[in-house]
Amino acid sequence: MPQKTIVSYNALIAAYSRNSENAYTAFKLLARLNVEGFVPNGSSFTSLVQAASSCGDLVLGSALHAQIVKCEFVSDTLVQTSLLGMYSDCGDLESAKKVFGCMVCKDATAWNSIIVGHMKNENVMEGVCLYGEMVKAGALPTQFTYSMVLNACSKLQHCDIGQLTHAQVIVSGIPTDLPMQNALLNMYSSCGDTQMAARVFKDIGNPDLVSWNSMLAGISGKGDGEKTMEMFKHLGRVSLAKPDDYTFTIILSATRGLSFHSYGKPLHGQVIKAGFDINVFVGSTLVSMYFDNEDSESAQKLINLMPVKDIVFWTEMITGYARMGDGENAIKCFYEMSQEHKLDSFALSIALSACADLAAQNQGEMIHSQAVKLGYESVMTVCGSLVDMYAKVGDLKSAELVLEQIRTPDLKCWNSILGGYGHHGKAEEAFRIMEEIVKRGLIPDEVTYLSMLAACNHCGLVDKGKLLWSSMKQNGLIPGAKHYSCLINLLSRAGLLEEAEAMIMDLDSNHAQSNLELWRTLLSSCVDRRNINVGSRVADRIMDIGEEDSAAYVLVTSLYALMGRRDDVANMRRKIRELVGEKDPGLSWIELLNGTHVFSSRDQTHPQVDDMQVELMLLQKNLVRPEEDSVRSYA
Repeated sequence: MPQKTIVSYNALIAAYSRNSENAYTAFKLLARLNVEGFVPNGSSFTSLVQAASSCGDLVLGSALHAQIVKCEFVSDTLVQTSLLGMYSDCGDLESAKKVFGCMVCKDATAWNSIIVGHMKNENVMEGVCLYGEMVKAGALPTQFTYSMVLNACSKLQHCDIGQLTHAQVIVSGIPTDLPMQNALLNMYSSCGDTQMAARVFKDIGNPDLVSWNSMLAGISGKGDGEKTMEMFKHLGRVSLAKPDDYTFTIILSATRGLSFHSYGKPLHGQVIKAGFDINVFVGSTLVSMYFDNEDSESAQKLINLMPVKDIVFWTEMITGYARMGDGENAIKCFYEMSQEHKLDSFALSIALSACADLAAQNQGEMIHSQAVKLGYESVMTVCGSLVDMYAKVGDLKSAELVLEQIRTPDLKCWNSILGGYGHHGKAEEAFRIMEEIVKRGLIPDEVTYLSMLAACNHCGLVDKGKLLWSSMKQNGLIPGAKHYSCLINLLSRAGLLEEAEAMIMDLDSNHAQSNLELWRTLLSSCVDRRNINVGSRVADRIMDIGEEDSAAYVLVTSLYALMGRRDDVANMRRKIRELVGEKDPGLSWIELLNGTHVFSSRDQTHPQVDDMQVELMLLQKNLVRPEEDSVRSYA
């Protein structure tokens, strides 16, 4: 350029300031501009502030603000608005508020900047309140203003404010563009008003994928998986928009409760076809779906295929294994996750629950130390899981120590320690904890009463058990199968067989499977007490239910033997043999070298099985029989 002017410099600065990659070049141009004797004007500073905003450099932006004040451009509306946006983008809301407060002429752009600044920095409700102040001040909201506020209402699930904003849009007569229509649709969907969402969707001339996703999310949020699937199919038929990762996540989550083979697996096929099979966002949903359907093999295949796993994916893996009762793999995944990602409170909580289910105290203590190291020991979910883990492994002293460190433990924490005392038959301590729960103003729930009944059952406290049962019903709580099991067991062991029988008879006949467990408990006591009168009625009930249960059949066989019914005994034994042959083998486990090893009888799957068998042979050779030892000692 033969002759440079301030206008040409401003054009270059504006071009460089628009993206973060070239933003710092704009400041080099400012230095050249000064060397060549030009004085920056309002347009120069507006672009330079935008450059500082693009690269998120608050220090540079603040220095520029000082220069703007020095050059007396601080009252320029465009410069003020750009400063407002810069401070908002850099997360300095206090400075943004000061700039906004100094503005004499606050136009819609200035209001939009301060509103969006609050919303970007998680002060969503304050941003909505600023919109109210904007309307009161007489500034006219733009399409962008309405879109922002409606999206904020979606996030807050504030349907009333959203509807009021919709009314203001209609009254203002402002033309609705696609972003505003999508914001309206998203607001009604988030608030669960699918009827209004459908009306807004119908009014959109050419809905884009954002529109479809909002509609799908709204229907899915109502728990209607089949209707969500219909909408998804409709998208494929009438729209050119192709489903993205968010679309597949919505539809997979929506159909989770439906037939796995009719919905889940075919959808997985579509995911692969669309090229999202290694997308971590979709992958975590698929893994969760397979675990929900107890298909750990398919879940593991997905896990192996995933090149990059984020914290959500790892957490889904840990949760899935824990939910299936595979604590060994849950803990293994937890340790793998700790090598790749920073652990969060949810992952720690799930891993501790897996340790509790495995009764793996050593593993639990190691995870406890990690929780302390990461500063999560005071997070309520982690504390609750720690108390639960120590209580389940029988280390009630450690459980109480963790509980004492919590400033205001919630009911879940109290229930965990109470469950430990109940499970280990420490009734006195359980009643002490119950008194503490009531003293703190917490309302006992079904879990609380179950632990108390378990404690009474262990210690044979019939009167206290009956009192707790009455208290539970008076407080409007409905006893479940486990509550009945505790009380039936308590009554049966105390010899109150007729009372226990009457209680089971009062239960709803639809709960046949849970009733079978109760009848089995009662029959066991009848056999122990040789009560043929009640026992024969209970045995008839068990046979009428028709469930093939080997434990129940063993008890019925014992009763028939007491009654001298030899043919029936032989018949029942034949049935038991058939059932036992079909049963899965029992598993055992051992904690060794920071790992948990699971094995079954005659297990040959361990990679070091040959070495172990050689070692066992050596040990057997060195064993001395007690009888031989006694003979030698007298010799």
